[in-house]
Amino acid sequence: MGRSKAAKLDLYKEHKDQYVQARKPVLLTIPPVWYLTIEGRGEPESQAFTSRVGTLYNVAFTIKMTRKLAGKGDYKVCGLEALWWAEDKSRCFLDVPRGKWCWKVLIRTPESITKADLSDAHAALAKKGKGPEVAQVRLESMEEGLCVQMLHVGPFADEPATLAEMERFANKNGLEFTGPHHELYLSDPRRTPPQRLKTILRMPVSKP
Repeated sequence: MGRSKAAKLDLYKEHKDQYVQARKPVLLTIPPVWYLTIEGRGEPESQAFTSRVGTLYNVAFTIKMTRKLAGKGDYKVCGLEALWWAEDKSRCFLDVPRGKWCWKVLIRTPESITKADLSDAHAALAKKGKGPEVAQVRLESMEEGLCVQMLHVGPFADEPATLAEMERFANKNGLEFTGPHHELYLSDPRRTPPQRLKTILRMPVSKP
C-alpha cells in the first residue's frame, strides 16, 4: 500500500539503516544521496558559516512549502550535515588552522526535488532581498560508498578520540580513510550542553 495522501515523507525513517547511532564503529555502504549544498571556508563559529547555514535552510523550506502548496506532497526537512576538509587534501582538516577549514553544509532532500524547484526558490528568495548567497545553493548527488560510521557524544573538540577509534577499526579491516570527514548533527548546539551533543561521524574508506 502506498503512502497516504496526508502522510509526510520522513527520509530518516525511510533510510534508517543509513543513520545508525552506534557507540562503536560500524561499516556501512551509503548509496547516492540527493542534497542541497552550499560551500565556504573558515571556522564553524564564523559569520560566514552561520550565514550560509541560514541560507541553506531558507532554500530548503522555500522548496518544501512551494511544492506542498502546489499539491506535490509534503516532507520533513532533514537536519544539518557537513563535510570538512583541508585545502591540502593530503592533510586532515584538524591539523590546519581553523580559519583555513574548508566545508560544505548539506541538507538531504527527496529525489523528487529538481533543479527547476531550486531555480524557483532562488528567484523567490531573491525577490525578498535575501541576497546573493541564495544563488550559491546547489542541488547535487553524493555517493560515499563504503564508510565507517560511529556516534560521537560530547563536545566537537573531543572528536579526534572518536575518529582515532574509527581509524583503528578501519585499519583492522584492511581499509583506510579517503575522506572527506562527514558530520551529521543530531543535536542543536544552541540548546544542548556540549557534553550531551550527539553527532554521527562518517568516513568513506577504501582498500589501500
